Amino acid sequence: MRQDPDGPHLRSGQVARQAGVNPQTLRYYERRGLIAEPARSPGGHRAYPPETVTLLTVIKAAQRLGFTLDEVAELIDTGRRGHPAPDLRARAQAKITEVDARIADLTTIRTALTQVVTAGCDSLTNCTCPDCPLPYAGLATGRTPAEDRPS
Repeated sequence: MRQDPDGPHLRSGQVARQAGVNPQTLRYYERRGLIAEPARSPGGHRAYPPETVTLLTVIKAAQRLGFTLDEVAELIDTGRRGHPAPDLRARAQAKITEVDARIADLTTIRTALTQVVTAGCDSLTNCTCPDCPLPYAGLATGRTPAEDRPS
């Protein structure tokens, strides 16, 4: 950290390291307007205020919660304008709904995969197990599910 008359500043590599991102991510977030473009040192190096690390940590945490960068940008912009962000609660509730839907989908997929393993399936298109849970496996060869079942 360098001490300037305006206060301490960090270089790109320092900010990236402390925030757990790579320098390209840092520049991308600058281009997207998620973080402010930093001042430049007399040598032309980017000089970030230490708060940039905190902001990057918040951005990454929001992404882990499922918010897109566009959503994060909107929420940050609202906060920068000094307005409370009452829609954060509504957006979080919408994310919960999305997560619940994904969990339901993943549960369905897990159940189907467990059935495939339990049945001993050996092929996606020409399974020879007696109780294949993939009823449309024969469609790849033009056969119907009834034709796939032994008589």
